[in-house]
Amino acid sequence: MPKASVKRLIECNKEQLVDLVLDIESYPKFIPYCLGAKIYEKKEEKNLISIIADLTIGKGPFKATYKSDVRFNKDTDTILVTNIEGPLKHLDNKWVFLEKDSSTEISFDIDFEIENKFLNIVMDKSFQYGLDKIADSFQKRANDLFKGR
Repeated sequence: MPKASVKRLIECNKEQLVDLVLDIESYPKFIPYCLGAKIYEKKEEKNLISIIADLTIGKGPFKATYKSDVRFNKDTDTILVTNIEGPLKHLDNKWVFLEKDSSTEISFDIDFEIENKFLNIVMDKSFQYGLDKIADSFQKRANDLFKGR
């Protein structure tokens, strides 16, 4: 199963960065290979925001949509993402936000398995590179939106 981790220090406050990550429908504007995004349900309770959303990812003739359960815990400043349906057999994705002076450190860990065994092998070899590109995209988007504010 492909696994990868990335950590970044981004010049914006924690709330701005959390809002950026939870703005799932904007992902196609700035994340490579994200072709579409749709939020089906969003609930806010005391210290929890729950979102059910689809992401469509792909390149060239390859395209897949998966549905996820996204939960932001305000007490722990974490977002946990798990797979509900789609081509993923398993998905565990965790974001952790830690405010440091005028910046926010994010840690992003992902562990997943695709139903197709061959694609798992291919993804395992290149996934850290892809995750670094995604982290670059979030960092650039945060800089574009929030730097100097």
